[in-house]
Amino acid sequence: MTAQLGASARSCDPAPRLIAIVGATGTGKSALSLDLAEALATRGEAAEIVNADAMQLYRGMDIGTAKVPVEHRRGIPHHLLDVLSVDEDAAVAAYQTAARRAIEQIQARGAHAILVGGSGLYVSSVLYDFAFPPRDEQIRAELEAELEAYGPGVLFVRLREKDPVTAARIDARNGRRIVRALEVLAQGGATHGAALPDAPTPWHPSTVIGLHEERPVLVERLDARVEGMWAEGLLDEVEALRAHGLERGTTARRAIGYAQALEQLEGRLTQPDAIARTQALTRRYARRQVSWFRRYAGVLWLPAGRASIDAVLA
Repeated sequence: MTAQLGASARSCDPAPRLIAIVGATGTGKSALSLDLAEALATRGEAAEIVNADAMQLYRGMDIGTAKVPVEHRRGIPHHLLDVLSVDEDAAVAAYQTAARRAIEQIQARGAHAILVGGSGLYVSSVLYDFAFPPRDEQIRAELEAELEAYGPGVLFVRLREKDPVTAARIDARNGRRIVRALEVLAQGGATHGAALPDAPTPWHPSTVIGLHEERPVLVERLDARVEGMWAEGLLDEVEALRAHGLERGTTARRAIGYAQALEQLEGRLTQPDAIARTQALTRRYARRQVSWFRRYAGVLWLPAGRASIDAVLA
């Protein structure tokens, strides 16, 4: 992408901004964030990038998450990458605190903060005023044991009986979301519905850029990306992560691609089946991402791969 900066976009003393780049996986969010940070640098304005992809929080989960390698980050500071071990749980409430702290520190240094990622709840937890219900380790452990023993179906039926509104918003296959909703109910509270309110209150003034791509083009790109993950050594990456406790965690091991690679290594899937299943799940995830970000007003939607830096900075 060639950055074309108009004189009207220049400012002698610009206040630090918060710019979020969102959209489905495979739409080029990371590339745009790097181009934007470089364009700002040509104007003498520093910018730093804050990760909002839940799986990129994990050390060693690189190929399957399309994490930008350190040597390709163009010297631009990145935050909240590689901060968790694969045997730890990623929690959006903890992420919200850490991401907002990083943004405040970046802006205190006089730099712009660029929030980048496709994990809808993680992005929105930063951008909007949203308080998370409390956690109960014992209740969650009991529910996760049930999930492991019986699968998400039984728990989803229970959630649907107790809180049909929340159940309608959760993918019946998403065991972690189901467990979280039941955990909150077990504490006597109402769930947060696994979603933000329809008209959320902003936490901080921000510019939100959404990248979109035509569905057939995106599907072809995502299918090729999955095939590329296996070609680039995803199986070796997953095998190495097993030594660091991948199978002990309840979040990382369920990540799309990683779960299927584990099944292949365990002999439960052939490689063609693992790839095909990952492709199908990735396509489904991309649809959910689009639906999530389309709900909110004020997002500037730009074409993937052809987004103008001038449009971002307008």
